Amino acid sequence: MDDKKAALYIRVSTDAQREEGYSIEAQEEMLIAYCVSRGIKKYEVYTDGGFSGSNINRPRLSELIADIEAGKISHVIVYKLDRLSRSQKDTLYLIEDVLIPNGVSFVSLNENMDTSTPIGRAMLGIMSAFAQLERETIKERTRMGMKERVKSGLWRGGGKIPFGYDYDSEKGILIPNSDADTVRLMYQLYLDGHSMMSVARSVGLKYERMAEQILRRKTNCGYIVYNGNEYKGQHEAIVSEETYNRALKMMEERSRVRYGDKCLLAGLIHCGVCGSKMRYQKWGKAGYKIYCYSQDKGKPHLSHGEKCDNFKIWADELEDAVKKDLFMIADKEIEDEKQERKDAGELVDGQIARLNKRLKNLYNLYSDSGDDALKEAIDEIKKELDSAKKRKAELEREKAELSDLIEMRSGLKNVRDAWDLMTLREKQNVLRSLIEKIIVTYNKTDIYYKLPIE
Repeated sequence: MDDKKAALYIRVSTDAQREEGYSIEAQEEMLIAYCVSRGIKKYEVYTDGGFSGSNINRPRLSELIADIEAGKISHVIVYKLDRLSRSQKDTLYLIEDVLIPNGVSFVSLNENMDTSTPIGRAMLGIMSAFAQLERETIKERTRMGMKERVKSGLWRGGGKIPFGYDYDSEKGILIPNSDADTVRLMYQLYLDGHSMMSVARSVGLKYERMAEQILRRKTNCGYIVYNGNEYKGQHEAIVSEETYNRALKMMEERSRVRYGDKCLLAGLIHCGVCGSKMRYQKWGKAGYKIYCYSQDKGKPHLSHGEKCDNFKIWADELEDAVKKDLFMIADKEIEDEKQERKDAGELVDGQIARLNKRLKNLYNLYSDSGDDALKEAIDEIKKELDSAKKRKAELEREKAELSDLIEMRSGLKNVRDAWDLMTLREKQNVLRSLIEKIIVTYNKTDIYYKLPIE
């Protein structure tokens, strides 16, 4: 980090100094004060004066991005989040795609955001979750131009070409290739009674999910599925529609479909007995259970123990327990603790003032008399003063952490209020930004958070 510097980014639009009340000079003063308070000695100011925050096409911001990608920057510090950009999409792009991949911490003084801390990263996760709807809307609009093309039976173009086909760009349709015979063999094996894992291994695929994805593609029987709708394609089918429907029906009957699209905690749950991950499984009409991968003989590559006897637990009970534990943070009463830190800080300030006064008096007496006993007293006072200053620094750190927790509690209250309106993806994003892992050991559940909640 010795060869890196902090970047103090400042932006003021044409009327910002008059309308918003903070000038370039005022922002610079606050940002430099922050660096001094945190012991950051190397920094450079990047100023875009007279530029709108509606886009990121700004000269000094472009230079800053180049310096970040060149490995010259350790922190990017702004007075307020909208100084970086007024567009949430652009802000998330700069933080998630430029700063974080290059190991650069982001600090916004006004919003109390610092991505070098667990809480700062968690707040970013919550912010990202609520931006999901906007991103999905934008994505949907970009697809609208392809709808008429697909309705006419042409391939939508771009993206991944289905296994077993090539794309003829001149005709705009899919053409079966040499892998089409492999696809036909997969349907035959599955309809003959082989398991999905057996089908995958027979054709050289590592995971059963890959085989399932291939067999579920309705492209194979002459259709194009786009945006949830099916259209008759102009391409040649690899298998008949009857064969496709028989395979699909068999999957339903065997209950071999994956349930990852319904699993709130997928990827977070670990077995406390053997250390393997745990998975969801459909449990008849009663719902889903979660059990250890070491108990799944069809996936030996995910097993960490041959004789794991951990319990199978109901998924809805675990999900409810995790949500309850998480949202308890939102109700955690910490305002009194913040006041206690403030009171303690004032006491320490008073102690430091008294010690400084005594030290000054002792120095005056020592300069007049040269008495060695006074020198010893001065050394003792200096030790007390050093201890008091360390305590003050500790209290300041605790005070900042409590302020962060209050901010986090407010964010979690918003999440709790909006929980039933959020999509599964948004809920998963929030949980993954806050939870490191969940360990289930028989009847005991331990939740490990990415942020300090005590």
